[in-house]
Amino acid sequence: MAHDEKIRARLKGLGILADDLVETFARSSGPGGQNVNKVSTACTVRHVPTGVSVTASDSRSQFQNRQLALERLLDVFEKQREEKRQQRLAEISKTRRQKAKRSRGTKRKLVEGKRKRGETKKLRGRVST
Repeated sequence: MAHDEKIRARLKGLGILADDLVETFARSSGPGGQNVNKVSTACTVRHVPTGVSVTASDSRSQFQNRQLALERLLDVFEKQREEKRQQRLAEISKTRRQKAKRSRGTKRKLVEGKRKRGETKKLRGRVST
């Protein structure tokens, strides 16, 4: 499977349309000599509906930077999706724990603790002479 096909498959899996992506190119900085100074090698990919933007200027090649920017953008979306999934799972387990009935032993311990607390509070009362 070619690299371009993998990116298309990830886009499809995340439900992102290629038409929603805007690519802009600018002159890069750093090492790369005259090529970097003359050619617009830095690539910024922006997802218009969400406003998420990623820039890549690691390579001297515009094509490689474009591929890197797309991969990084997809990584951001995959991370967001995973965080939402984890949140949803945490919420489900929280509600399950809240709705769970207390065991007989737990109830007994609670009542015992309340009784002890009551006894200590009674001992704090006024001393009759």
